[in-house]
Parts: sequence; C-alpha cells; structure tokens
Amino acid sequence: MKRLRKILKWNDWVAFFALSIIWGSSFILIKKSLIAFNGYEVANLRILITTIFFLPYFIFNIKKIDFKQWYKFLLVGLAGGGIPTFLFAIAQTKVSSSLAGALNTLTPIFTLIIAVLFFTVKVNLKNISGVIISFLGAGLMIILGNPDFTGSITYSLLIIIATVFYAININLVKKYFSDMNAVLLTAVSFISFGFISLIPLIRGNFIDIMISDDRAWLSLSAVIVLSLLSTVLGTILFFKLVQKSNAIFASSVSFMAPVISFLLGLLDGEKIDVVGILGLILILVGIYLTRNRKNNIKNLSDEQK
Repeated sequence: MKRLRKILKWNDWVAFFALSIIWGSSFILIKKSLIAFNGYEVANLRILITTIFFLPYFIFNIKKIDFKQWYKFLLVGLAGGGIPTFLFAIAQTKVSSSLAGALNTLTPIFTLIIAVLFFTVKVNLKNISGVIISFLGAGLMIILGNPDFTGSITYSLLIIIATVFYAININLVKKYFSDMNAVLLTAVSFISFGFISLIPLIRGNFIDIMISDDRAWLSLSAVIVLSLLSTVLGTILFFKLVQKSNAIFASSVSFMAPVISFLLGLLDGEKIDVVGILGLILILVGIYLTRNRKNNIKNLSDEQK
C-alpha cells in the first residue's frame, strides 16, 4: 500500500511538471495564433478543434455518462475551457505572453478565496497576507512595468477574471467529479457547449482569412498545437491532478508555468524589466503563504468528504 502511494505521488509530480511546461508554452502559442486571426477567432477555433477531437471518445463512452448532471458538466466546461479561452485570446491582443503567464499565477489565490467562501476551507493571518502580497505583485506588473510587459490595464484585468473562472472550475471538479474518469470528464465538458463555436467561424471571416492571408496557415498550426497540447492534454492532466491530489496543489502549477512563459517570451523578443520580475516574485511568495501546510489550510479533499 505504501509503495502504491509513492507511485501515485511520483505520478502526481510528473503530471505537475508536464502541465507546467504545456501551460507555460500556451501563451506564446496564443500570440502566434493572433498573427492572422483576432481573439474571438482564436478562441472559437481552439474550442472547436478540442471538441471535434473528443467527439469519438464521447460517442464511444456515452453510456457511462450521467446526463442528469448536464448542468454541472456545462459549468465545468464554461469555467475551465470556454470563458477563459476567450478572455486570454482577447487579452493577448494587447498584453504580452510573458505578462499573461505571470498573471495566470493568480489562479491558486482565487482558488483559495473561492474555497474559503463556498467550500468551508479555513484560513489564518498568513494566508490573508499571501493573498494581499500576490495582488500587490500583480498590480506592480500591470501599472509600473515597461510597455512591452504591461499592455493595457483593461486587457490585463481580463486575464485576472479568467483566473477566477479557472479557480471556480478547480473547486467544481474537486467537489462534484473527483471519481470520474478525467478524459471522459474533459470530453463531456467540451461537448456540452463546444460545437456552438462553429457558428461564428462560418459566419465570420475565417474562410476569407485562410484564402487571402499568407500567415493564416502559421496561425492555424499554432491554434491546432494549442488545442491538442494545452487544451486537450493539459486539461486531462489537470483534472487528474485535481482528482488525485487537492485543488490548492493542482492550481500551484502556476508556480512553474510563468517561468516557461518568461523564457519563451524572451526568446521571442519580449522585454521583461526588474519591476516585472519583482511583481512575479511577490505573487509567488503570496501563493507560498496561502499553500503552507503549517497555516492550517486543510486539504480540500478532506473538507469535501
């Protein structure tokens, strides 16, 4: 039994670091997708490609699905794969991939806040201090960083709102779907709303762009990689991590993802100043304070038994 626990723990860490790399690279892929498409087109393409990918698996396992919980699947789908996809794509038309990755680190902070408000997780003064420090770090990056790193404050706020939806999704998965197969959960959550994205693509400029813009195939390739790697594989790994560990640990993939996004941003010519780095450090310190086991934050899986 102890050996099995060690294997599961080792697998959790493999999933954790793999997810960090996958999601850390998603911001630069969104940036490349936006070369030919606008934010709405990137988001709709990403959702549609993911939904089509999952359709055969959904059909094959349709008898295993409890459709009485359709509204919960829809909530998980919209909070985890629907609304944030649009918010990030629209935001990155004005915000650098490095800043997007950095602000995404707020996910564990909002995970804790939502867990406290709605899932009876207890906090103390250190936890509250961590939340405040993280928000100070985010504000520092958005307001005082150099123009290449900050972008529009309004668009930066869209990313912060997206992290709130991610946090809602994390708590929903942990509470309602801890025992459900992660691949099937991901498939059902996207099928519940994903094909709607086909309508704006058909009625919009997507076909014209593919015909007339020489950069379209580069952007489409980036969206496909983004969909299959970040959305499909990333979401499956994340759901597994949430199910097998706890919501706070799973959301802490945000510790590593910004490091990847920073490095890729630098390689792509983005400038990152001292203020930006300091802001990220403050966010990570805040996350550490909210996660510290000595701070009496109970494992969400224990709270929800």
